[in-house]
Amino acid sequence: MKILVATLLALLAGNIQAATLRCGSALISTDDSTSEVLGKCGEPRSRDFLGYREVLDSYGFYNEVPIEEWTYGPRNGMYHFLRFEGNRLRDIDSKRGN
Repeated sequence: MKILVATLLALLAGNIQAATLRCGSALISTDDSTSEVLGKCGEPRSRDFLGYREVLDSYGFYNEVPIEEWTYGPRNGMYHFLRFEGNRLRDIDSKRGN
């Protein structure tokens, strides 16, 4: 039982870490706006427009929102990829550079 609880806690901690990124002394999280991320992290190394995605809003209407991927790094050998949908941070991914 203790092993199961420890495993579940480790998995949850991994999900929490993936949802945040430290930029200097500031912390960004999923659902932050593009302006918040720019204010805390500065200009990214690159910005790639990936296209549009159709989303259903709370009123039952479909809207197209832009999808962008911003790249920061290398920071301590890591590249950080931030995916925005409709100017909101949806995903943070990190990979070690070569």
